[in-house]
This record gives sequence, structure tokens and C-alpha cells, in this order.
Amino acid sequence: MPSKITLTITQGTLSGKEYSFDSRSTCIIGRNHDCNLQLANEIDMTISRYHCLLDINPPDIRVRDLGSLNGTFVNGKKIGQRKRNQTAREGLKLNFPEYDLQDGDEIKLGDILFKIGIEAEESQLIKTPTPVIEKVKPNFLNIIHQLLDLASEGNENLQIISCYKFVKSLGKGGLGEVFLAENSKLRKFVAIKLMSPAVAGKEEGIQKFLEEAEKTKCLQNPHIVQLLDYGFAEETFFFIMEYCEGGNVWDLMQRSGWRLPVNIAVEIIIQVLDGLIYAHQVEIPDGKMGTGKSLIHRDLNPYNILITYIDDKIVAKIGDYGLAKAFDLAGLSGQTLTGNQMGTPAFIPRQQVLDFQNSLPEVDVWATAACLYNMLTGYFPRDFTGDPWLAVLQNDPVPILQRNKTIPKKLAEVIDLALVEKPQITFQTAEKFKQALINSIP
Repeated sequence: MPSKITLTITQGTLSGKEYSFDSRSTCIIGRNHDCNLQLANEIDMTISRYHCLLDINPPDIRVRDLGSLNGTFVNGKKIGQRKRNQTAREGLKLNFPEYDLQDGDEIKLGDILFKIGIEAEESQLIKTPTPVIEKVKPNFLNIIHQLLDLASEGNENLQIISCYKFVKSLGKGGLGEVFLAENSKLRKFVAIKLMSPAVAGKEEGIQKFLEEAEKTKCLQNPHIVQLLDYGFAEETFFFIMEYCEGGNVWDLMQRSGWRLPVNIAVEIIIQVLDGLIYAHQVEIPDGKMGTGKSLIHRDLNPYNILITYIDDKIVAKIGDYGLAKAFDLAGLSGQTLTGNQMGTPAFIPRQQVLDFQNSLPEVDVWATAACLYNMLTGYFPRDFTGDPWLAVLQNDPVPILQRNKTIPKKLAEVIDLALVEKPQITFQTAEKFKQALINSIP
């Protein structure tokens, strides 16, 4: 039975209204006009502008107060509230834990009361509302050796990696680890990424994710890391990918004193935009988790812009195209928002927090502009103190010349314009942002 979360308002002006969620989503509750659930107008001060956040991954649902004035209550117990003498801006510095909820729990905000309904198999339901505890991460080094050993012994599900031998780890991420391997027949290096679902028994989610991997495999562009093959065995996903010997942009920044020269940074970003132009327009069969012609990355940042060299010239390639977010949307990550690395909120627009599931191409364009800002300044576009997700909702990007006065004025104007989010993201397509960048360069 597919899992489903239902929120029913049982008390307050919207009593009787229901909201249902059957897939990975976020839900911001508050009185601001852009909240997913706007429960009051600007005159009603019992509910804060951004009051609390629901992190929904059916059958799991978690709630976290966002430094509200009057607090969020679960079954009558307060789980978060800023002090009475603190302003909303000061409340931004707070960071309250998330709490797991169960079927029948009640959430109270002001005079509004929600009842939580969870439809799922009995074995999937949690028992008590408790603070979320980070799960122990798999030892992927042991797992890669186990998979390669099983492949060499003839395991049918692992024959596509039977010709590879382990070389070394290339790095860990929030959802997995990447290893360098060599094809013993072709004497060619590849990168093998491992990801393990944190939620056991989600066969439907595993199949959804494999369908998304097949879409990613269809991407054929010089500025997107090629997914060569993939599979699932021993409760682990594995992906054989093109190896980029230059590492990622974050590594390049570190070697360069955290700021890249304008010509190099802009060239890298233009190549990234070329990759996005292709991916956002490529013909891919529509699916429940896809968007027809548009394949959205959803997690573009300096860690997954990879570097290789052709004739001593830098070639930038987008890595991990859509896999991390598809993994999360399939309900397999088991991660909470607070469990994610800082890199995610630092490079996503507020639209993506407000509509996590239905991200459009412009969120990738905004992320690309944020990467360029970071490459030229060494800073994230926004100031982050306390709760990172509330910062995304409330903090506007700092004008780039305040971070680095040496950036050419026209280029700075284009970057600042690209990071505008209200009422919408300025550049709705990668092509428009690319042309604006080209026109800003003397």
C-alpha cells in the first residue's frame, strides 16, 4: 500500500480543511503569502510569517519550529519558540531540532490545530514523537570491496562491474561515496558511486529511482558527466561514471585561495549553462518523477561541477545529474533537512524550499549564479546564521561587489540580477543567463 500523509485542521478558522502528501515534500506553515499553508493574514500575529517546517517523506513526517513568536506544540508540548524579547531577525539565529510524528499526533500553531493521519503498513509506522537522531552511515569502503569480490565470483547482478578493480576513494558526499576504479581489460579509469537507501523495504522507491537513473544515462553532452551504467545489488545502488581527473570546482577554489579569476570562473559557468541548456530541453519520456523535456538537477553546487582537461584547457562537466534529489524524492535517503550539508541550502533559491517536489528549470539557473558568486568571492550569496532553511526564506543575497570590489561592474550587475528571487527568479532559462553573461564581458 502506498504511504500517504494527511493533515486535517480540527480547530480554527479553516477547520475541516485537509492537505494530503503521497511523496517526498516540504511544507512551510505560516502567515506569509508564499507559505505552502498560509494560515493567517498579516494582522494575525499569533502565527509567525514562517512558523514551522514539515519535512515529509511518507510514511515519515517531521516538524521543526522556525523560531516562531508563540511556539509550535506537538500533543500539547512546546518544541520550539524564540524568546519574547527576541525579534524575528534574532530568531533567525536559532536552530531547533526536528521531531518525528506518528499517526494521530496533533500540531498546534496559534489557535490552529492539525491532526496527523498516516496511511502505511503497520511495520512502517514509528511509535513516538522524538527528536531525529542521525543514522549511522554505511561503510562504503567495505561495501565496494564486497561488491567487487562478489562480481569476480560470478554474481549475476554485478557482472557489469566484474571487469573493474578498486584504486582509491575519491570523496564522500551526503548520500554516498565515490571511488576510482580501473577497467582491467581496457586499462581505463572510471568513477564508481555507491548509494544505500536508508529506508528498508521501499521497493516502489527503489524502482522509481532506477527509472530516474535510466533517464540520466540518456544524457549525452560534453558538459555533463556521462553515466555509463548502473545497478542495484546487496541493498546498494552503484553507478559507473566518466572519471574527471581535475576534481571539482570546490577543490579548484581551495587551491586558488578560494577565489577564481574572472575569466576562468565565467568560462566554467558558461560551460555549465551549456550543459543545462541541453538537459532542460532534451527529449526524455515523461514519468511520475520527471518533467517531460526538462531534467532538473536540483542540487547544483561547486562540489558537483567537475573538471577535466582537453589540450590543457579546462572542461567543466555537471556531475551527479539529478541523482541525489531523485534519491530523496523517491523516499530513499532517510535524511532530514537539518541532516543535509550546508552546501545544499547555500546554493538553492527560496522557490525550491517552498516547492521542493516541483522544481522548475530556473532553480538550476539560480544555483549556477550562486556558484559563480561563490567562485568569484569565496562567500555564499546569503548570510547564514542559525537555521539555514529560514535564512533561505528570509535573507536576500548580498550584492556581490560588497564581497569583492574588483569584479567588473557589468558582470556584477548580471550576477546580482540572476540571484533575484522575488517575485520570481529573473532568468527563467539557462540560455538567457548565458547570453547576459556573454554580453557583460568586454
